[in-house]
Amino acid sequence: MLKPWVYVLLIFLSWLLTAILRAYAVKRNVLDVPNQRSSHKIPTPRGGGLAVVICYLAFTSVIAGLNFMSWPMALGLVLSGILVAFIGFLDDHGHVKASLRLMVHFTAASIVVFVAGPLPELVMFGYQIDFGQLAYILAVLGVVWVLNLYNFMDGIDGIAAIEAVSVCIVMVLLVYFGNRHDYLLLLHLGLASCVTGFLIWNHPPAKIFMGDAGSGFVGLSIAALVLLSANVSADLLWAWLIMLGVFIVDATYTLVARSMRGMKFYQAHRSHAYQHAALRFGKHWPVSYGVCLINLCWLAPWSWLVVFYDLDGAIALILAYSPLLYLAHHYRAGKDSC
Repeated sequence: MLKPWVYVLLIFLSWLLTAILRAYAVKRNVLDVPNQRSSHKIPTPRGGGLAVVICYLAFTSVIAGLNFMSWPMALGLVLSGILVAFIGFLDDHGHVKASLRLMVHFTAASIVVFVAGPLPELVMFGYQIDFGQLAYILAVLGVVWVLNLYNFMDGIDGIAAIEAVSVCIVMVLLVYFGNRHDYLLLLHLGLASCVTGFLIWNHPPAKIFMGDAGSGFVGLSIAALVLLSANVSADLLWAWLIMLGVFIVDATYTLVARSMRGMKFYQAHRSHAYQHAALRFGKHWPVSYGVCLINLCWLAPWSWLVVFYDLDGAIALILAYSPLLYLAHHYRAGKDSC
């Protein structure tokens, strides 16, 4: 295991790089200018998530060099991360066609599945489910969805960073007390630390935004951790799906609702439940930190029951998601603001 100072150093380096990127964004006028689809009111620098990209890719390379994980696995994670961050960087500096962006996302997802593995056999409602070759296809689609939903959900100050940090901390505890592989613990702690450094600048009111490069990369990194965890223990897959409940439910509910109204899934909008909630509260912090509270006080106990008390993962997921579906409906997810 690595010493605690390593993670403190990661936080500091991420904080410092974010400060440098903020200065660059201001100088080059890389700003997120408010429009009718925005949830912020003043032009704000974007692209700060590149600090997370640089720090986490460097950290992954270091732990591979220290033999905590294999080089092929590390290279796969680094290569896929660079692909997603690069296409996001281009999108932050100008428009990239949705088709090109999606092609890169599927390529990166395929690399992740190649090194992390497909979906494992799952027990659902007492039945053993073997997905066979379909496990690879479902895994790639899952990675692409998590990658993109993270981009969709990065719409108010701090929410994406707070989600990543709080979820990773819970998963660190589950991995640690479950005596799982050291490299899993290191990757979770590393991502949480890198995002924490950025969060210092991004918490409400945000001084810089993550940008597509950062949100896509964090989404991909989380999806990779989901698959790596799943192929150590299927219970950890259920735990991950439960912990990501706020983002999965809001993004999926909104997408389905908009599709049923004939709206294009890739069209920019401001109709997620969290965006409606921010409008209703008149500020971002109650929503962003409310997500953290839901993660720690509601979703984490369900994940703990699945991992340590053999609660059926599918049943736990349904019970955990039920109030989240109500909140999505209550806050009019998928409907335009009044």
